[in-house]
Amino acid sequence: MYDQQREQFATEGYAVFEAALVGPMLDLLREQCESFIAREDAKMDEMGVDSIGITHRGRRYFANECQRQQPALRSMLFSDTMARICRATLGDDVYFFFDQYVVKGPDGGLPFAWHQDSGYMNTYGGPKDHKPYLTCWCPLDDAPVENGTVRLLPFSAVPESREQVLPHAKQPGSNDLVGWTDSDAAVTVEVPAGSVVAFSSRLLHATGSNQTSKMRRVYLAQYSAEAIVNPGTHHLRRNAIPLLRDGEQVTIG
Repeated sequence: MYDQQREQFATEGYAVFEAALVGPMLDLLREQCESFIAREDAKMDEMGVDSIGITHRGRRYFANECQRQQPALRSMLFSDTMARICRATLGDDVYFFFDQYVVKGPDGGLPFAWHQDSGYMNTYGGPKDHKPYLTCWCPLDDAPVENGTVRLLPFSAVPESREQVLPHAKQPGSNDLVGWTDSDAAVTVEVPAGSVVAFSSRLLHATGSNQTSKMRRVYLAQYSAEAIVNPGTHHLRRNAIPLLRDGEQVTIG
């Protein structure tokens, strides 16, 4: 299963699983989203600010570690569907690593600059020698250009990104980390709600602004081929819950 996606991921660093999450799983992800936006607004209220890191009130939200607060999300994270996607992309030994809602507000919700996910790991205290991990970008709404869908730079377009984490610099104002600027070879991925766009943590990617009158909601699930620990302390970074061992699913949501 997923032979075509397996080959594309191996050569270009990404694969698309169209409409992989349907019915109850998509309903669940949508139902939980609003409460996590409210959680981030409450944090900013308490601090008396309108932004925390790369979250900007009303314009762009990054609400993380959601499954810790809402265990119902594990039914998707540890589903047969996600196990099959991880097996086809990351391999036979897989851990759940991290989850978050990424939401762009309507009428100009902020874009997100070109970066590698591993660039954030390296900048904010993670182990610089970590293996590439997997990001599963799961839109809860149809994702066309107009609402800021994801754009990707395949490994063939930027060969050095396959082998290394590029230098990233913080962008003033947005606090985004920027690892690339030339987007001429970018692939724009337009997919229906419930799809999974899976890509390597070394793949350069970006998203545009939301020019529609509705929120653009995405649930992000990340998986790793190893238990990732912080340098120095060797404490676990985020999560390392086994999903696959030797190709067999060992945790079921």
